[in-house]
Amino acid sequence: MAAGAPPVFSALVVGAGVGGLTAALALAQAGLSVTVVEQAKTLGEVGAGVQVSPNATRVLFHLGLEAGLSALAFRPEAVEARDWQRGQEISRVPLGEAARERYGSPYFHIHRADLVSVLGQACRAEPRITLRLGETVAACPGDGTPSLVLASGERLEADVMVGADGLRSLVREALFGPATPRFTGNVAWRGLIPAERLEGADIRPVAALWMGPGAHFVHYYVRGGTLVNFVGVVEREDWREESWSSRGEAADLRRDFAGWHPTVQRIVEAAPEDACFRWALFDRDPLQRWSRGAVTLLGDACHPTLPFMAQGACMAIEDAAVLAACLSGCSRNDIPAALSRYEDLRRRRTAGIQAGSRRNASIYHLRPPFSWARNQVMKAGLGMGAAMDGLYRYDALSAADTG
Repeated sequence: MAAGAPPVFSALVVGAGVGGLTAALALAQAGLSVTVVEQAKTLGEVGAGVQVSPNATRVLFHLGLEAGLSALAFRPEAVEARDWQRGQEISRVPLGEAARERYGSPYFHIHRADLVSVLGQACRAEPRITLRLGETVAACPGDGTPSLVLASGERLEADVMVGADGLRSLVREALFGPATPRFTGNVAWRGLIPAERLEGADIRPVAALWMGPGAHFVHYYVRGGTLVNFVGVVEREDWREESWSSRGEAADLRRDFAGWHPTVQRIVEAAPEDACFRWALFDRDPLQRWSRGAVTLLGDACHPTLPFMAQGACMAIEDAAVLAACLSGCSRNDIPAALSRYEDLRRRRTAGIQAGSRRNASIYHLRPPFSWARNQVMKAGLGMGAAMDGLYRYDALSAADTG
């Protein structure tokens, strides 16, 4: 470190998901010594696909992950929206090389476990990062002191602490009390199917969105095109389990999407009986504050996002970059002010994504005659393309410089 530079200080990151691991890498790159605490004994995520748009791949590539991600990801040619029953194209937004040329970074589909694996390997290779796996956090203070107590009784302290511990964040609850979720009336299905089981089903190399009355269905390739990931969302009131690792009955999935286009039918018919998952979607209002003292929040811990813009993981990745930039070069005494700046830079954008995702749930599920009007707007190019352009151009790497 150059003479006269602020001393290196330490960070605790609670949670080793996509957001926590990205934050660890970004903070280490900014010169911090980072300890990541994770209750799971191994790094990994429940198996599912994730869409990583240019606003997030820009950050991941900056962290040195381009080669690792490119080897495992699938690059879709476009986003296509279609009618649930007849299958006619309503909207098409080019991705592929067009996305890289337009935004300077690509659009990826990747298995979430592969993304976590690449992040984890990079963290293990970084001497400033210590991974503490298999450690359960028993308590952390709510006064903004950056410390926690493990179930073993060990106390960990640092100069700054980041709660990246997800939807049911212990850090958030300690700081601001429990969050109050609202059931959206939507239930989501997900699953992964080997691509060879869907030969002849016309699974195009795109992010495919099928919009129907009271439901929608999304599918895309992951793991280099060897797997098809699907998510189906349907309006229902009879399932309130929020965990996305809860198994559902494949027969119920088929019943929910009976009468849909043959491509959708082939996918739901091929869904594995023993690996078909269903979870209820709950919504939460944006937090007014993310930080207290030298403790802050990141990702789902502070702005859980419905999956209707494919931006949940991307927002956590953006958070990590902006947080690291705000902390870079500051002194220990300046940490609370740096955290306040971080949330000021991020709060409006993430709240907008939360609102947009909520709005898309209604738009995708419109019934006639409103669905006809929606389709005309989207065909005129006034829907997805314009929204995506503003979303993907955001540069988290420079946000702290310009914000």
